[in-house]
Amino acid sequence: MKYKAIVVVLITITTLCIINSCKVEEVKNEEVLFVGTYTDGDSEGIYRFNFNLDTGELKNKVVAAKIKNPSYIAFSTNGSSLYAVSEVNDFKKDDGSITTFTVKDTALVKVNEQSTYGANPCYVGVSENGKLVAVANYTGGNVAIYNALKDGSLKPSPQVIDHKHIDTSKTAHAHMASFLNDELIVSDLGLDRIKKYSELNGKFVASNQKELVVAEGAGPRHFVTSANGEYLYVINELNSTITVFKKDGDKYYGIETLDTVASDFEGDSYGADLHLSPDGKFLYGTNRGENTVVIFKIDDTTGKLKLLGRESVKGDWPRNFTIDPSGKYVLVANQRSNNIVVFKRDTENGTLGFVSQVDLPSPVCLKFY
Repeated sequence: MKYKAIVVVLITITTLCIINSCKVEEVKNEEVLFVGTYTDGDSEGIYRFNFNLDTGELKNKVVAAKIKNPSYIAFSTNGSSLYAVSEVNDFKKDDGSITTFTVKDTALVKVNEQSTYGANPCYVGVSENGKLVAVANYTGGNVAIYNALKDGSLKPSPQVIDHKHIDTSKTAHAHMASFLNDELIVSDLGLDRIKKYSELNGKFVASNQKELVVAEGAGPRHFVTSANGEYLYVINELNSTITVFKKDGDKYYGIETLDTVASDFEGDSYGADLHLSPDGKFLYGTNRGENTVVIFKIDDTTGKLKLLGRESVKGDWPRNFTIDPSGKYVLVANQRSNNIVVFKRDTENGTLGFVSQVDLPSPVCLKFY
């Protein structure tokens, strides 16, 4: 009887191990995607999907949080909080808002909402140590910098850096605010400048190199840096180009600018977003109007770009896009055609191939948890 009991116990343990290992494998083959949207149509706010890494399909759509115009979302560095701007101008007079959520088992629990001290916020940047959160206010033409507490919540009364006084002949439109090597980098579409700020005594002030300048009327929107920080790539919205900057000491200098749309394209098109592949070998950018993802190969030695081609986004007005954590897929948010399109990425050649799509009203920001 003792022998039989032991056998039964061993079989039970083995069975449980097999079942649990299968469950772990299933978890590994799925990622969670959060999507920010515009809510002036049928959207209700922030959505959540499960993304299957084997099939490249998005499924199990749910409304994660009902919030107005969450056009950009970002996670805290430890993943315990999600920050979402509401791209509005009436939270308070001429102000948008930022809402902090606690993430509990991929569910969002609202903590608080406060002013961004500028109209129509469109970007959230989180410092590497998670202690600072910056918001770019597009119409407000300024940047709000918050101190984050250990629980992820944001202290009130942020530092506000105003760009409106920098050039009175132009209209400031802060479009992205991101932390890089202890500096705050802000692209201002209206000023055609990328401003640099360093922290001094708890406040951000102009850095040694105060700004990077792009062509008149280019409209710098988003930027990324190489893993070693040696190169900075900027996508310009208004003239549909990407400008490459190279670092020399603590300063960046422009080395080339390339078109993102085809030379024979007729019509209006506007650059939107750009991302580097995880291995740093390829750069991707979205074109609203031409409705493509442009693909560049990066030279290992010079950091310069070589055009590989363009892939149709299978929709209209591609905004933000993302590369999944495995690096195998590119997901594109098509705002006007109300869909998210998934492409399989050839990791050797950088090219994209259509896999699947899912309908969603006005998707504009994609973030994997």
